Amino acid sequence: MKVNVLVAEIGSTTTVVNAFNGIGTPCPEFIGQGQAPTSVLEGDVTVGLKGAIDSLKENLHESEITWDDMLATSSAAGGLKMTVHGLVYDMTVRAAKEAALGAGGIIKMVTSGKLRRTDLKKIQEVNPNIILVAGGVDYGERDTALNNMEMILSMGLKTPIIYAGNIENQEEIKLMCDEAGVKVYIVENVYPKIDMLVVEPTRKVIQDAFEEHIIHAPGMTKVRDLVKGPIIPTPGAVMEAAKVLKEDIGDLVIFDVGGATTDVHSATQGSEEVNSILISPEPEAKRTVEGDLGVYVNVNHVVEKIGLENLKKEFPDVDELLQNFKPIPLSDREKQFVERLTKEAVVTSLERHAGRLRDLYGANGKKTVAQGKDLTAIKYIIGTGGALTRLPNRVEILEKIRSLGKGLELYPTERAKILIDNDYIFSSLGVLSKRYPEDALLLMKKSLRIL
Repeated sequence: MKVNVLVAEIGSTTTVVNAFNGIGTPCPEFIGQGQAPTSVLEGDVTVGLKGAIDSLKENLHESEITWDDMLATSSAAGGLKMTVHGLVYDMTVRAAKEAALGAGGIIKMVTSGKLRRTDLKKIQEVNPNIILVAGGVDYGERDTALNNMEMILSMGLKTPIIYAGNIENQEEIKLMCDEAGVKVYIVENVYPKIDMLVVEPTRKVIQDAFEEHIIHAPGMTKVRDLVKGPIIPTPGAVMEAAKVLKEDIGDLVIFDVGGATTDVHSATQGSEEVNSILISPEPEAKRTVEGDLGVYVNVNHVVEKIGLENLKKEFPDVDELLQNFKPIPLSDREKQFVERLTKEAVVTSLERHAGRLRDLYGANGKKTVAQGKDLTAIKYIIGTGGALTRLPNRVEILEKIRSLGKGLELYPTERAKILIDNDYIFSSLGVLSKRYPEDALLLMKKSLRIL
């Protein structure tokens, strides 16, 4: 059987392959999926990749499969580990974090101001895939970024570095890295002026750097033998899908509840009313990652958030449920329990992602301002990830979001519609959109059942 495009999602534990036909026609189709354990520990992820393709053959009842193109997302070998170093935490550091998270980075360390020797020790322990250095508005403070770059280079690491700070430092930064034999990507300042964020150029370079260097990660050395197209970080792929979809259907927020984390991706400029009182800039496309809100690996954190005694009122058998907890719930009772955990993960991740109105008091009396991401103009609330695509009451969980606001929170309103990534393919479609944007959009709308 001939397949137009295969998209591989190479995870830390499982590799999934999704097959698509009709690419380049008015009717692209998702035709099937296969999966197998990821083989990072064997030193060659192509073993797991070939296993997933064999699984796909079996599911499609085909003895052989060939394809025109293969693309991939990856969170294998620990994903895209990054450290971020800026000048002022609420300004350049925050801007750099927004860029890194939106690209799919897993931020292991953040510093503001000049690096100390203890910081260098921690960078070595993290052993990041990419180091992001920012600092200073254009034609503003220069010394902190130069000092930090010098200290980072003194460690002798060969980790690629992205510089996204004061434009005046660019030539000197390049010279320093060239002399040290370290690959450096010079990109537009993430915070060029006070109250201005420019994160998209840095996001693109992070993904380019990831694709260039991921093949050197443990177990990834042979991946290019099979994957000829783009390879991007798995979390960043969902953000790519969000941006493509937003341009077609309007402002949206995507909740991705997984076993280890809950990611929230929003694509909206917010309302004019809130923008007029916003005290610090927000990116149009924003991603937050809640590493304590997974419904399998981090189930104990979610239980703690709800409160064990509170859970016992709803689930008197909670101790038994936790003792026999499985990654995929089978019985109706297990599904009801995971739905309760998922609801908590969604509500808490929304609280952390969205902004709110605040009252400030000064010489002229009270003034209302907005701080954080404004979701009031959201038209669609979308669920993806295992929990929000497979649980029976997934729609009801997301409907809860529309009635949570008490007046001060910048939450989606009752007007927002609920949609589900029914085929559970948004991550694959995010990477597909890098090469086939029109096909990816049509497939997203089919998965959401709006086409």
